[in-house]
This record gives sequence, C-alpha cells and structure tokens, in this order.
Amino acid sequence: MATTYFSKRNLHFLLHEVFNADELTQYEYFSAHDRETFNLVIDSATYIADTLMYPYLKEVDQNQPELKNGQVTVHPKVKEFMHAMGEAGLIGAGFSFEQGGQQLPQMISSLVGFILMAANNGMMYSGLTSGAAHLITSFGSPALNEFYVPQMLAGKWQGTMALTEPQAGSSLSDVTTSATPQPDGTYKIKGQKVFISAGDHDAAENIIHLMLARIDGAPKGTKGISLFVVPKYRPDETGAFVDNDVQSTGVYHKMGQKGVPAMHLTMGSNDNTLGYLVGEPHQGLPYMFQMMNEARIGVGMTAAAIATAAYYAALQYAKERPQSRRLNEKNRLDAPQTPIINHPDVRRMLLFQKSVTEGSLSLLLEAARLYDISRVAEGEEKENAFLLLDLLMPVAKSFPSEMGVQSVSQSLQTFGGYGFTEDFPVEQLYRDIRITPIYEGTTGIQAQDLLGRKMTMKGGKAPQLLFAEISKVIADASLFDDLKPYGDQLAGELKRTQDVFVSLMPHAMKGDTERYLADATLFLELFGIVVVAWQWLKQAVVARQALLTKNPEGDDLAFYEGKIHTMKFYFHYEVPKTLGLAQRLKDPEVLTIVSEKELAL
Repeated sequence: MATTYFSKRNLHFLLHEVFNADELTQYEYFSAHDRETFNLVIDSATYIADTLMYPYLKEVDQNQPELKNGQVTVHPKVKEFMHAMGEAGLIGAGFSFEQGGQQLPQMISSLVGFILMAANNGMMYSGLTSGAAHLITSFGSPALNEFYVPQMLAGKWQGTMALTEPQAGSSLSDVTTSATPQPDGTYKIKGQKVFISAGDHDAAENIIHLMLARIDGAPKGTKGISLFVVPKYRPDETGAFVDNDVQSTGVYHKMGQKGVPAMHLTMGSNDNTLGYLVGEPHQGLPYMFQMMNEARIGVGMTAAAIATAAYYAALQYAKERPQSRRLNEKNRLDAPQTPIINHPDVRRMLLFQKSVTEGSLSLLLEAARLYDISRVAEGEEKENAFLLLDLLMPVAKSFPSEMGVQSVSQSLQTFGGYGFTEDFPVEQLYRDIRITPIYEGTTGIQAQDLLGRKMTMKGGKAPQLLFAEISKVIADASLFDDLKPYGDQLAGELKRTQDVFVSLMPHAMKGDTERYLADATLFLELFGIVVVAWQWLKQAVVARQALLTKNPEGDDLAFYEGKIHTMKFYFHYEVPKTLGLAQRLKDPEVLTIVSEKELAL
C-alpha cells in the first residue's frame, strides 16, 4: 500500500501562504487561536488518521456492516476511532466553547475532514455526527442541546441526517413521514427513510436521527416539512432508556464506502416512535438549507481527499515501476527499463490528477474561508462573503466530485492492469468516490441552482463580486512576465463565461425555464473550469513570490516550481475545454427537451 495519502506540505502552503488563515484570528470569535493551534489540530487529526484509519483501509472495505436480528455490526476500529475523535475534541472542532467545542474556523475543521477521509473514507462517522449536532445547537431548544450534544461530541452517540424516502428521492417536497402531536409536546413519528448513512451500528451507544417529517395538517410541499430529533433509544418517565421503535429494515450493499452502513429505517411499526421538534413547525427545510453549505463543503472535501489518496498511490507506483525505455531510446534494447514516470503520457495522467486534487482543495478552502467570514464579520463584508460563498457552493461541491471521479480513473490507469486488482488501493478508491457527485444534491441539482438562482440573485451581484476577486489575481499575475500570459488567458475566459450567460438569459426572461436550464450542467462545468483556473493562478502567484523572496532550496524549491508547472498544465490542458462547452451552450439547437415528435428514446 502507498506510504503517503496526502501532503501536509501542500496543506500548510494553502493554509498559511495562499489564504493566510491566521488572519481569521483578528475576529473576536477566533481570537483564542493562532497558527500554532491550527497546526496542532492538523497534527492531531493526522495522528488519528495514521494510527486508527489508514492501516485499516482495506479491512474496513472488505468487512461490510451486517444486519442480524435487528442489530448492525461494523468494524471494531470504528468505536476506537469515534472515541479518539471525541477525546481529541475533533468532532466539535467548529463548535463554540459554550457548546463544548474548540471554536475553530471552518477552514481548519474542513482540513481535519480532508485528512481523515484521505486516510479512510469508509469511517465517515464523525462528520455525520458533527453535522447532526450542529443542527441541534443551531435550532434546537436548550433541553435538546443539553441532553444530546455533549454525548454526540464525545463520540458516544452517532448522529445522522434522515431525509430521503423511497418515493421522494431528492424531491423533499414529497416527504410523507408523519408527525402526530402528543399532549406532552412530543410527536409520534411514522414512515420510512432510506440511504441513511450510519443509520444504525454497534459502535455507538445511541443513534440520534435528525429527521424530516410532516406534522398532521401541515401545508403540502416544502412549506409543510418540520425537523425532529428521533433517537434510537429515548428516556422514559423514569429516565431509563427504552427502545424508540426505530427499526433497521435493511442495510444497502453499496458499490463503495462499504464501511459505513446505509440503512433503510422504519418508524412507528408499533406506533411507539417519538420525535422531538427542533425549532419551529414547518421550518425543517429552511433549517436544513442553512446547514447545507457546510455539508456541501464536506462532500467536496471527501471527494478531494479520496482523489488525493489515489494520486499519491499512483505517483509512488509510477516512480517505482520500471517499464520499457524512453520514446527516443526505444531501439536500445540493451538499456535498462525506465520508471514509467518518465513516459510523457504517464506524466500527463499524473499532472491531471495533481491539477484536479490541489485545485479542488484550494477552491474548498476558499469556500471555507468565506463561510467563516460570513459567520463572524459584519455589514457589507459579511453580506459579500455570504454572496460569494453561495455562488461558489455548487462548484465547490460538484467540481471535486465530478473531476475527482475522473482523477481516480486516471490513477487507476497509471497502474495499468494492476490498478484493476485488489493488490492496490485505487480500485477501492474508484468505487468509493463515485457516490460524491450524488451526495447532498446531484450535479444536475447543483447546476440548476447555479444557473437558475445563484447567477441572478440580487441583480447578479454575486458573479460581479467573483469576477472582481478573479481580476485582483489577474492583476497580481501581470507583475510577473511568466505569469502574465495566463492572467490574460483567464481574463478571456471571464469574458467567454459572461457571453455564454448573456446568450442564455433571453430564455429565462421569456419564462422558458426548461430551455434556459436544459444544459445547466454544461454551464456548471464551464464555470467550474474557470473558477479552478483562478485558484491555480492564485497559487502560482504565491509560489512565484516565494521563489523570488525566500530563495528556497531542495524540496522547497521543487515544491514551488511544481506549483507553477501544474498551473501551466491546467491552463494548457483543461482550460481549453471551455471552447467546446461555450459552443454547445450557445448553439440554438437543443436535443434534450421532450416534444410530441420526439421518438429518439
């Protein structure tokens, strides 16, 4: 197995040199921290990943959760992992001190997730618990907070998001799980939920579901959905814990991420499932959406992490695997074979992986930084950060996911036939990453969100802010002779993106939403390529400045030069794809809208 699954050097470069994360400590909320505490948290996460996760990557995959007699068993290391995460305070890293957390920026807690998921994404239990606990602290009553959150942050109780139903899928307006008010203020819950990650297992003392349901008599559609805490075990009148009639009906056998049980749950079979309302009635979906940015950053981080682990496995293999001779020496049969990393096509595959993984991580840290500022700043700074975050979120979730799948595919290709076997980890990682374009809203949903809402909200202010930020980096790049051409190229890409958007707007103005959004996924792809080009140019500017001012040597010199080289690769190999996307998006002929004459399918 590969000895490296992520680069701490790259994490420190992005965190401290590109984004200057310690600047967040100027805000009172983060003032208890500094660069040293940020690094200590990263070291703590790395220790857990190195000792309790990465060594069990294959074991966790090959020993799937099993449902027997209503009980789900998982790999025994899961319990150790959750305990260690609770002890280290990492489940509550982003929670306030008052909530029992470390009050760390999202930038840092996101990197914790990145490290853990690069080590073993089949142990994604802690992130689910953190997300569920965050919902309770944000919208729940003091009683719910005091009873549930401490046990969850300690790693003793598992948290889940119980949203999806068999007949509804991503259409949450069709949720039918019911909640019947009881005299004591509780609700009787009845219905089914599917694909509930970590929805039941024996590594936790209790499972706490944050569940969407519809109170009897509630309005139809999304306006009638409420949020409830529905535990596996609940306290009775004496304080003793009793079964809450949340039955594990089935466990799905998945293509990847096999270490985490995806459950089919049935509530109320014995008319004895109680739920506790979170916040106000009929506000369940708004509550969920307020937390969605954090969740989507988490999915993007998971995808970037899996792709990063695959990249380092491929990189190590390419350095060690000798095969054939260099192309200009093919006839020298008496010469020794060369490591495959010396073959141009292998280098192309490796550079593609590096450009995707490190570009994705940079974008995700940009989003996390905006998330932090939007929480703690005031006035215009707060509003602008939130608008930029909202605009970038569909890309931050979908680019690492979609391109991460392609990146892991190229990693597998680097191994050749060996990549298709269980002798190396990439076949598992290829299976694992495929779910990420589906989690927390499919790519198609993200695309419709970007083009249908984010590009036009507040009179188009969000894209104006983004283009202004990109223009700043273009101006910085213009100060260096070798980077100026790439800044000019990026400026041209901004204009191309604007032209495409302008060409689509008449359809929206006429109310032809189906035509306007017909190729929204292609617009998202184009937009994502340009946004990640911005991130690469930003990294290249910092690397060029470091080369001029720090006079680095050895590994540091190679690191900074590698950043600039990878930026060039991305601009020469990936950015030109916008030409074809723009041509398709501006093409008046549309072939995917159903018509009465359509017989092709």
